[in-house]
Amino acid sequence: MAKAPRLTGVRQFLDPEQQRAWIEGKIDLADAEERSESMEHRFKYAARFDNLLRRPQAKEVLDILGLYGPNCIPIPRQTERFYWSVSCLPSTSDKPLVRVNASWMELFTLYADGEDIRARFIVHLSDFTIDGSATPGQVDQAFLEQSVVGPEDVSYFVPRGADMFGVKVRGAASIRKFLADRRALRAIRTFNLTHMNRGRNAYQASHSHSVADYMLAGRIDSITRI
Repeated sequence: MAKAPRLTGVRQFLDPEQQRAWIEGKIDLADAEERSESMEHRFKYAARFDNLLRRPQAKEVLDILGLYGPNCIPIPRQTERFYWSVSCLPSTSDKPLVRVNASWMELFTLYADGEDIRARFIVHLSDFTIDGSATPGQVDQAFLEQSVVGPEDVSYFVPRGADMFGVKVRGAASIRKFLADRRALRAIRTFNLTHMNRGRNAYQASHSHSVADYMLAGRIDSITRI
């Protein structure tokens, strides 16, 4: 008898039906009570976290992450570090404040924008087109502009790769509104699951437990009911 294929990523914890139901906001997923924490990692990035706290944008960053964690990542406690991670003040040329990754992919990044912040979401292009295709010329500009406070707060780019799309949102208020939009949240969840299902997270070594504390604090608010 042939062996059953080995399950990878979040498939080990959630079957396809549960994943689809979570994307649609139809179920609440039971997460682990305890976190798999590495004290070595916590102390390794403690100084960076202290530096983040001294930034004028710190409160908004941690508040936004408190929305993103429980709403955009499935069973975040059970999958922390091994299937997603968050880095604090990573040493990359674009100088982000924090970045969330899964597998080999960036999912979500926050940057300083003067005293405010701006965000970059990586999602599937087909979730943001008028006809559901992965055609850049079919981007639903009207939807993007309605998903934020003002149309000037949103822009986009199309990265290389199949069915990829980058959304840039300026200002904490617009980031919150984008995260609360049903269509946008569904797209974020879909993309995140796509990459969390690809296997182990390649960025485990840069995970900041101190930043993750705010993502795992249990703040869900009303945006989960999409």
